[in-house]
Amino acid sequence: MGLAHAQDAQGEDSTVRPSYWDEATAHLAKRDRVLRRIIRAHPDTNLRTRGDAFRTLARSIVGQQISVRAAQAVWDRFESLAAGMVPARVLALDDEAMRAAGLSRMKVAYLKDLAARFHDGALKPRRWARMADEAIVADLVQVRGIGRWSVEMFLIFHLMRPNVLPVGDIGLQRAMERYYNDGDALTREGMREIAGPWQPWCSVATWYLWRSLDPVPVEY
Repeated sequence: MGLAHAQDAQGEDSTVRPSYWDEATAHLAKRDRVLRRIIRAHPDTNLRTRGDAFRTLARSIVGQQISVRAAQAVWDRFESLAAGMVPARVLALDDEAMRAAGLSRMKVAYLKDLAARFHDGALKPRRWARMADEAIVADLVQVRGIGRWSVEMFLIFHLMRPNVLPVGDIGLQRAMERYYNDGDALTREGMREIAGPWQPWCSVATWYLWRSLDPVPVEY
């Protein structure tokens, strides 16, 4: 399914299931015994989006290299500074006030760069609906502090792209090692091989594997 269809079905309403969810879960449950068990254990939950593109990418920067709990605390303080969390307001914030909210100097610079690119039109979110996943990766990794993992989280959680396999994600690595390799380490190529039967719904498989490790739904 193309992004345009998924977005048309969902819009910005985080309470609406991705339009492909039932088709994806049926496919995965049929093709993979591990996922069938996990899907059955979580019958009334699904992928959700938090909000707009800028907010999602900003959250991914705030959460880098710190725990989920710490990231939420810093985000709450940062969000209270930038009421409304729009690029112009972030650009207007004093750097030291951002530091006082718990952001490192590097993250302050990253967030200001992201805000500037949204504010001046260097990033054009409306184009992304027509772009392939890898083209969006290439577009966003130009932003300071945004690497491939951050873009993959954006593809899954904001754009709702159905077939993203973030092999660099620690949680996914741990889940795949636990369920598919007796707890032993897997190479990224090994992860891709295991995920072959999940196509074209790797985002959904990834989301359920995250859920198997943490009862709280993963969101960005």
